[in-house]
Amino acid sequence: MEFGISNYRVSLTNSKFRIPNSEFDVAPVMRALVVNGDDFGLTPGINAGVLEAHTRGILTSASLFANAPATDDAITMARRTTTLAVGCHLTLVDGCPVTEPAELASLAPGGRFRPTWTSFMRDAVFGRIRLAEIERELTAQVHRLVEAGLRPTHLDSHKHVHAYPPVFAIVARLARQFGIQTVRVPCERQPFTLLWRNSLRVGARRQAIENLALVPWAARDRVLLETQSLPPAPHFLGRVLTGVFTPAAFRDLLQSVPEGTSELMMHPGYPDGALSRVRTRLLQQRAAEIALLTDPGTLELVSKANLRLMRPDRLVSAREHM
Repeated sequence: MEFGISNYRVSLTNSKFRIPNSEFDVAPVMRALVVNGDDFGLTPGINAGVLEAHTRGILTSASLFANAPATDDAITMARRTTTLAVGCHLTLVDGCPVTEPAELASLAPGGRFRPTWTSFMRDAVFGRIRLAEIERELTAQVHRLVEAGLRPTHLDSHKHVHAYPPVFAIVARLARQFGIQTVRVPCERQPFTLLWRNSLRVGARRQAIENLALVPWAARDRVLLETQSLPPAPHFLGRVLTGVFTPAAFRDLLQSVPEGTSELMMHPGYPDGALSRVRTRLLQQRAAEIALLTDPGTLELVSKANLRLMRPDRLVSAREHM
C-alpha cells in the first residue's frame, strides 16, 4: 500500500478509496480543505515533519518563517517539492527581524522582537510600536521568500499577531501587493459551541476562551479583506485543539468540516535538540500530529467524507465551483 499526494489526490493500491480530483469529478464537491503545517523553517526536525506529512499524508501547504534558524533548509525543500504550497508565516514576536534593527527601534529594540504575544499586543495597543515599522518588516519578510524563488500562496502569522486589526490591515495590503489571495483569519466559527464542548479539557478550554475573545477582531478582519477586494478567508479549524489532538478528536474534526472552503491548522514536526532551545509548548505533540496526518485511517476517512484536499492558491477556483 502506498500513500502520497500527487495533483492533490491520494490513491491506494486497491483503488477503492480516492480523494476526488476537481477536474474529473462528476458530482460537485462542496467541501474543500487546506491542511496547513505552521512553523516551517523553525528547526530541521519540523522541516522533516512537514515534508513527511505532505509526501505520505494529507498536508497540502506549509507556512514558512522568513528568518528562523532552519529557514534556508526549508526554502531548499520547498523548491524541490513543488506540490507543497508555501506561504509566509509572518513574525512580529519571539524572533529576529529581516530588516536591519536600526530601522525598527520600536518594533525590535535590541535587535529582537518582543518575546510574547502579550508584550507585543500591550505595546501595540498603547501606540508604543510604530505601524510604519511593522509594515516595513512584514514587507521585507514576504520579499525574502519571493527573492528566494518562492511564490507565497498565503499569509498568516506566528502567534496569530496579525489578527489585531491595525496589523491585519497591513497584511491585507501586502496580500494585494504581492498577488496573494488567501489570508488567514485565525478564529474558529461557533465559538460558544466550541467553548461548551471543550469546557472540561484544560488545554482546549483555555484555547476556546482565547478563540471566543478574538471574535470582534475576526469580524473586523473579514471587512478589511473586502476593502482590499480579497476573497473571504477560509473557515478556520484547529485552533482550539492545538497541542491536544487525539485520534478521536482529529477524526471528529475531519468529519465535521463545513461546506465551502476551510483551512485546518496543524503543527507537524520531529522534536530535536534545536526545538528544545525554542520558546514553544509544542514538543512531542508535533510528532503525534505527523502520525495523525499520515495514518491510513485518515486517508480513508478523507476519501469517505468526500473532502477535497486543496492548496491555498487553488481555493479561488474551488469557490467558483461551489
